[in-house]
Amino acid sequence: MEMAPAGIKVMVVDDSKTIRRTAETLLKKAGHDVVTATDGFEALSKIADSRPNIIFIDIMMPRLDGYQTCALIKNNAEFRDTPVIMLSSKDGLFDRARGRIVGSDQYLTKPFTKEELLSAIKQHVATAA
Repeated sequence: MEMAPAGIKVMVVDDSKTIRRTAETLLKKAGHDVVTATDGFEALSKIADSRPNIIFIDIMMPRLDGYQTCALIKNNAEFRDTPVIMLSSKDGLFDRARGRIVGSDQYLTKPFTKEELLSAIKQHVATAA
């Protein structure tokens, strides 16, 4: 399998420490820079500073859920072109449809594999910055 270009800045937003750690480890091994956030508010505050090339967001989070966070990112002119991949433990049509409505670019079901993460990056991030 062809590797996604390295050196891409990836943001992983999930309230589960395990998921954040897992994704961070997989992505760092593949040569990417990783920024993590525990919820939507933290993600939004970090986006401006870190300017990720792609964002993975868990749907079910306290305070600000993944849909709301995605909608806020996509409504911001500066970040609307940043690909947002929704992460969910349930693989429902409703969730997928709702993800598309708020502008998400893809939907991955947890537990995701290393291949799924890297393939999403490769698909949505044209070239490494």
